[in-house]
Amino acid sequence: MQNRRETLKQSLAVAGLLGATGLFPQYALAANKAAFDAKSVADAVKAYGASAPVESKDVTLTAPDIAENGAVVPLAVSSTLPGVKSLLMLVEKNPSALSAKFDVNDSVEPAFSTRVKMGQTSDVYAVAITADGKAYYAKKEVKVTLGGCGG
Repeated sequence: MQNRRETLKQSLAVAGLLGATGLFPQYALAANKAAFDAKSVADAVKAYGASAPVESKDVTLTAPDIAENGAVVPLAVSSTLPGVKSLLMLVEKNPSALSAKFDVNDSVEPAFSTRVKMGQTSDVYAVAITADGKAYYAKKEVKVTLGGCGG
């Protein structure tokens, strides 16, 4: 039976091998730092090279009317638009508006769900970016009773 120290040594050796081959990320960085650093919805969408988003019924955002705990707010986004390449989830009043980005291709159904952190009541946006660089959105206000960002 292997003890904890031996297991740790082996784990470090494997991590070193993966790091040397480039298969193990050295830093957990966002693929598009400008988008995740954006303070507004428009700036985040622009960072992905898309035009100004327009509202569309072909983008669906599912979110609660009231989130009792802002630390875990369930959101879902889907789209029936043709040629969707990315789906974004954004929380307007968070310090960083972009909460999640999902890449889509012809083999992937453009429908995702996740949980995000919200510090306060805010509009939440679901944005679909198509292959031709157009952006379409749906939005909903989510009221937060207990802030998830330390509030």
